[in-house]
Amino acid sequence: QVQLVESGGGLVQPGGSLRLSCVASGFTFSSYVMRWYRQAPGKERELVASIGRTGDGTNHADSVKGRFTISRDNAKNTMYLQMNSLLPEDTAVYYCNRRSATYEYWGLGTQVTVSS
Repeated sequence: QVQLVESGGGLVQPGGSLRLSCVASGFTFSSYVMRWYRQAPGKERELVASIGRTGDGTNHADSVKGRFTISRDNAKNTMYLQMNSLLPEDTAVYYCNRRSATYEYWGLGTQVTVSS
């Protein structure tokens, strides 16, 4: 079955960096566009970034553009989110996402907390 497992979150000071990973299994990873979402307390889940099947087409939300970079390694069935210059407003649970025509798959998420 489809599994998405996020890791790499933690507590970091403002201005710091983290790299999130999403390991996928149960499907042909290279056949799907993949996405990172995040959800802050009391807010709706929002799209952070997406990446095409071969990694050559990426999009980032305006709120993270220039600070976050999405990437993937199809040989390792893994997607990444490099997060630099972190701000307190980046605090959220970050989720890995894959869509099919009829269903969306989510990981359990990894908590990122940006605080001094």
